[in-house]
Amino acid sequence: MKHIVNTAWAGKMKFDTEVNGHHIILDAAEDVGGENAGPRPKALMLSALAGCTGMDVVSILKKMKVEPEYFNIKIEAVLTEEHPKVYSKVHIIYEFKGKDLEIEKLQKAIELSQEKYCGVSAMYKKAMEVSYEIVIN
Repeated sequence: MKHIVNTAWAGKMKFDTEVNGHHIILDAAEDVGGENAGPRPKALMLSALAGCTGMDVVSILKKMKVEPEYFNIKIEAVLTEEHPKVYSKVHIIYEFKGKDLEIEKLQKAIELSQEKYCGVSAMYKKAMEVSYEIVIN
């Protein structure tokens, strides 16, 4: 299988990228010549990680008949100081709210995502440290 993403320059530092038929505007901050019209490319990498593992966790929990009232994924990443600036560490915080949430089932769903299913996480683990935690409110 091959994925194709088309990204067209839209002036200054702005790019319009088409992913699966959906358009996303990428842009830089104003202090570096952009117009702040969209997210930065590196930040989208974190969003891709959150979406990938989040979809896994929701699917697995559904099979376990676990339905949280609230599920959020926060990602904290450490950027190196020197160019090329890359993420050296990524920490995923899985936040849940709900009644009768069994930590064992949440842990199992997250482990399956991190160790077996999430391709984004698997790729990132080859380049940086990836860790996670679970928070139940």
